[in-house]
Amino acid sequence: QVQLVESGGGLVQPGGSLRLSCAASVMRVSINTISWYRQAPGKQRELVATITSGGSTDYAPSVWGRFTISKDNPKNTVYLKMNSLKPEDTAVYYCYAPRVDRWGQGTQVTVSS
Repeated sequence: QVQLVESGGGLVQPGGSLRLSCAASVMRVSINTISWYRQAPGKQRELVATITSGGSTDYAPSVWGRFTISKDNPKNTVYLKMNSLKPEDTAVYYCYAPRVDRWGQGTQVTVSS
């Protein structure tokens, strides 16, 4: 069964950085599109970033220039590097594989002083 496991969340001060990881099993990130979503309390889940099988990337306007999505095919892992974090980035972050409609369990990111 396909599994996606996120890690790397935590508490960080405004302006700080975090790197989230999404480790996949059974499916190969090298041939699949993977996206990161986030959901803040009381808000709808929103798309943050996407990386295709070929390595093309796309970002939500709110994170453009601050977040970078990448992948390591041998490690079968997708990353989300988040810089210049703001309090409004606080949310649970999920990775998602649309071809198999599989979500990870999520990892909490809290940006606060």
